[in-house]
Parts: sequence; C-alpha cells; structure tokens
Amino acid sequence: MTTDFDIRFAIDPVTAGTMNTDELREHFLIEELFTLGGINWTYTHYDRMAVGGAMPGGKALPLETIKPTGTAGFLDRRELIAVNIGGAGTIAVDGTDHQVGPRDMLYIGMGAAEVSFASADAGAPAKFYLLSAPAHASHPAKLIRQSDAKRLDLGSQETANERSIFQFVNADSVKTCQLVVGLTSFAPGSVWNTMPAHVHDRRMEAYLYFDLKPDAFVVHLMGEPTETRHLIVRNEQAVLSPPWSIHSGAGTGAYTFIWAMAGDNVDYTDVEKIEMDELR
Repeated sequence: MTTDFDIRFAIDPVTAGTMNTDELREHFLIEELFTLGGINWTYTHYDRMAVGGAMPGGKALPLETIKPTGTAGFLDRRELIAVNIGGAGTIAVDGTDHQVGPRDMLYIGMGAAEVSFASADAGAPAKFYLLSAPAHASHPAKLIRQSDAKRLDLGSQETANERSIFQFVNADSVKTCQLVVGLTSFAPGSVWNTMPAHVHDRRMEAYLYFDLKPDAFVVHLMGEPTETRHLIVRNEQAVLSPPWSIHSGAGTGAYTFIWAMAGDNVDYTDVEKIEMDELR
C-alpha cells in the first residue's frame, strides 16, 4: 500500500488570468484521486484543505500521516470527512467499525489515532473521497446517510438546473470545526450546477464530479466573475476553487457532484451572489 501526496500552492486571480489550459489544469484540477490499494492526497494552501481518495482492495488501508501536516498522526490537528462513492465499505476509527454504504459520509474528529478503510467486496471496491481541514476541537465520529441530510430542491426545467442539494453537515446533523460537505443531484435533462453563480471570500471550495459516463464531461467555470475560465472535468476528477473564484458548470450528460468547503465559518448563506449580467 502506498500513500502519495501532491501540494498545490495558492494562486491569486491576476496570476490565474494569465494561465493557459495546461497551467490551469496543473494548479486547479485533481485528475487522479483513486488508485486501487492506495491513498492519494492533494494538500492545498487554500485554508489548508486536503483532498484525497482511498480505494481499498483486498486489504484495509490505514490512514497515514503525510509530511505537509507536520504531525505524527494525520488527525492530530485535523478533522476529516470520508464520502463513499463506490461499493459498500467499512471505516474503522479507534476500534469501532462504521459501515459506510454508497453516498454515505463519515465524520472523524480531531485526535482519532487509528483509522483504516476497507471494502466489503474487493471486486466492487469502496471509493472514499476524503476531505480534511485543520481543527481546533475534537468532535465525535458520526455516520451521516444521504437520507439523513437536509434536502433543498432548487432550479427549474426551464433553466436546465432543476436539482436537489443534500446538506450533510448542518445544525441538525453533525458538529464540525470548519468542514462543510454536501451532494447535489440533478433531475433528468438538467445539467447546470451553481448557476446563478456566487463567490465566498471566507471559504475555499472543492468539487468532485462523478457518475459521468466515459464519453461525458463537465465544462467547469472558474475565475473572477468578469474574467472567467473553464476546465474540462471528467468522471471522478475534482476541482479546487479559491475563495475569489466562481465555481459552476454544465455537463454533456447526467452527473452528480460533491461540494466541500473550509474556512472562517460554516454559514451556507455567507456568499456574494453574482447576477447573470455580471459574468464575462
């Protein structure tokens, strides 16, 4: 088993505006999240969020520390949420097993010493999408199923953005230090996410796109509202969104995405809405 990591430094909007396609992808796109039998991390300098993927095969994968955290244990000063987008799996936290089915999330608080990821069936492995941010307090581990999440139905067929937002972290579900995570699914024929767009200067965000067919992709919009850029994002790839950037997109077919934030607060309404006529 291997644990690999990459580091992404923070990019300002002026610099981002000068980048070509390859440079944008190098700094903002995570192309390889899941490797069978391994854990891959991307450690970012946006609110020190770490974005990763664990895909256990026949053996459990222990959560190991990585050099950028600077700690003996990965969760010594961090919290973590693991979202399963694969087959059924188990996450063991300090001797307690948590059965994490498809689209379930497990919150693991600061100070957990022994964490491991396992698949129920090596032939249909679990895929744990991992999100971690610095923490200031320890909160208990908690399993959150999609049926337990707060659901908001937004958009319309006329604007091709009829969607259901599932807020897994909310006041009635689990207490975190700064991680906020949710999932958005679309009604048939709807393809636009997060449009009208917004920005939030106090929080970064990461998007994971999945459930795309092999020949499908999402055109993800990023950048300042008056200086937008785009990325072509394929199945099970993630995008890093700096606090100054919009984060929106449209797919060539059906897809689902997981959004995650870290920063100064966990207030969903703390955003600056961008009017449609402001975008360029």
